Amino acid sequence: MRPAKAARSYEALRRRILATMIVVPSVPFLLALAVGVYQFTTAMREATLSRVVRIAEDHRDAIQIFLDERRSDLEFIAGSWSFEDLTRTGVLDQVLRDLRMSSPAFVDLGVFDADGVHLAYEGPYQLTGKVYRDAEWFRTVLERGHDVSDVFLGFRNSPHFVIAIATGEDEARWVLRATIDTAMFNQLVERVRIGRTGEAYVLNRAGVFQTERRSGGDLLERAPESLGLERGADGVATTLARDAAGIRYVWATAWLNDGNWLLVVRQELGDAFRPLSRATYIGVLILVGGGAVIVLLAVGFTNRLIRRIQRVDEEAKELNQQLIVASRLAEVGEMSAGFAHEINNPLQIIRSEQALIEAILLDLRAAGQLAESSDVADLEDSVQQIKVQLDRCASITQGILKFARRSETSARELHLADFVPEVAAMVSRKAAVSGIALTVDVAKDAPAVIADPAQLQQVLLNLLNNAFDAVEARHGVEGGEVAIQVTSRDAGVEIAVRDNGTGISAADLEKIFAPFFTTKPVGKGTGLGLSVCFGIVESMGGTISVESREHSGTTFTVSLRAAA
Repeated sequence: MRPAKAARSYEALRRRILATMIVVPSVPFLLALAVGVYQFTTAMREATLSRVVRIAEDHRDAIQIFLDERRSDLEFIAGSWSFEDLTRTGVLDQVLRDLRMSSPAFVDLGVFDADGVHLAYEGPYQLTGKVYRDAEWFRTVLERGHDVSDVFLGFRNSPHFVIAIATGEDEARWVLRATIDTAMFNQLVERVRIGRTGEAYVLNRAGVFQTERRSGGDLLERAPESLGLERGADGVATTLARDAAGIRYVWATAWLNDGNWLLVVRQELGDAFRPLSRATYIGVLILVGGGAVIVLLAVGFTNRLIRRIQRVDEEAKELNQQLIVASRLAEVGEMSAGFAHEINNPLQIIRSEQALIEAILLDLRAAGQLAESSDVADLEDSVQQIKVQLDRCASITQGILKFARRSETSARELHLADFVPEVAAMVSRKAAVSGIALTVDVAKDAPAVIADPAQLQQVLLNLLNNAFDAVEARHGVEGGEVAIQVTSRDAGVEIAVRDNGTGISAADLEKIFAPFFTTKPVGKGTGLGLSVCFGIVESMGGTISVESREHSGTTFTVSLRAAA
């Protein structure tokens, strides 16, 4: 694949993986966040409304208790004093002083007959003799026996409200009335503090302010908002609505004073749901932060995965090259066997010719036809040298044929004292050329082993060749040492191949027997040698191990069972 095309392919794969890595965790994350936000929002909304309802209920009860207690005070006076007593000079003044000791909310106190004439009065105004026959509060108190009036101006021309009770029958019926301190009642109603914008106020059924409103609204003004002032249930009603200025509020309303007054508790929506707003802000931060974490992790993981894929592809390419090299080496092995056969044929002819020349020389010498001379001596030496070199060539070709021959495993008893030196002799010339001192040490008590000679030869040759390469890489053509040592160990034999070469790093030691793993440059090794050696030794029932330190040499140890 061309580099540009490969880069485009990797980039497309990276985008697909990145999109998957972002989308897959984002979906459950967003779902979980949405469910959590919904649940929290619902809970906070309900908690906020419940809090406003609870405040409205508690405040309604406090105001109602205040009014009931003031009425009870009047009922106690009416039950304790007669009409004649209260209308006597000075008595009402003493009663008012006693009332103010129990509650400073009383402003004045008055006594009325059945015709609404103010017969006795104690307070800051001149109201004695005034007639209240047509006053709404007077008619109501005669009808019901008690009343808490709406705020009105009256004869004093100042906003106030009164609490009155009626006692007696028919012509003897009379009324006791007290005016409540409007400022004190306002403070009682306005005592509610909810957040920054929360407030409470009282309306009558006509929507007229009975108390002042902090955000704007004086006594006897009509409230600009319509709150559904028809008499409703005794509980607290809540709603979310805008006021006359368009500001959204949480409203809670509750009726009191026998359904004549409406307590209103309200708070700006933003102020009421401020914790929810903070939670929403935190949720947004979590969303942004979580999204950023997902994206960063996805990018990091994707890049690492793409690099891993690229590395695997590169390793696959290198593996393919190694397989090609291994295939070529196998072909070379096949060809070397053919070459050995082909070389053997002319060698046999040369051997025959050498034997013929040697026989002719013997016959000539026996017949006395060959005079002794330096030339004849040189000729006989040459014939002898030809024989030596023929034997050497035959030994080489036989070794090649033995190594390359494909045959079924044929394990037999093998005496290492003869076998190991023979294998070492096959590579002694290579060691000498490379300036490597090759030594062989076979213990006299080393027992025979059961092994296939060709396979064990392959193992030892591979270990020796690897040792030669390591020594050459470190020492060049001087100072290299490779030793083969055979010792007897625990009913078995250990064959150690030791060198003073470059050694193997700790990281590579874990992979040294893996197929196609090699530390040699391309063309120098296939990565199959040690893997094959491991399989051969294991099939013989033995083990192969390695000890090495970088720049300190390596020792491979083959352990085999002794022959029974």
